[in-house]
Amino acid sequence: MNDAPLPAGALDGVRVIEFAGLGPAPFAAMMLADHGAEIIRIERKAGSTRTAFVNSRFDVPSRGRRSVAIDLRAPAGRDLALDLIAQSDALIEGFRPGVMERLGLGPVLCLERNARLVYGRMTGWGREGPLAERAGHDLNYLGLTGALNAIGPREEPPPPPLNLA
Repeated sequence: MNDAPLPAGALDGVRVIEFAGLGPAPFAAMMLADHGAEIIRIERKAGSTRTAFVNSRFDVPSRGRRSVAIDLRAPAGRDLALDLIAQSDALIEGFRPGVMERLGLGPVLCLERNARLVYGRMTGWGREGPLAERAGHDLNYLGLTGALNAIGPREEPPPPPLNLA
C-alpha cells in the first residue's frame, strides 16, 4: 500500500461558489473540482417547487463538492450567499439573464463585496437578442442550424437525434 500523499491539483486553494442548476454550470464545477478547486454549491432551500431530476446517488456530475441549501429570496439567505462569495475566488451561474440581479446577487453587488471575484455566467443563447430569455438545449441548437434535417432517411420519420452539440 502506498501512503504517499496525492499530488496537489492545479486548482488547490481556489474556492468556487456554484449556483445549482442544469447544464454547463454543474459540469464546469465538476471539472474544476476534479482539478482540486473547492466547490461550494448553493442549492435551493428544501420545499422548493422545483424537484431534483436525479437521485443524488446517481448524480455523478455533482461529485467533489459540498452543498448548502439557502433560500435566496429571503434577505438572510441573500446575505449568507454574499458572505460566501466574499470569501471565494470565483462564482458560476447558469440562469437566464436577470435572475441573479433579481436575487440581489448580480455581478455589480458581488464585486462590491469581493473585487477579485471571477464572475462566470453561462446562458443558452447569450445575454441579449431574440432568444436570450429562452433555455438553450442541444436539440434547439441542432434544429436552428438545420442539422436535424440531415439525420435519418428522407422517407422515414426522423429518428431521435444524437447529442451532437
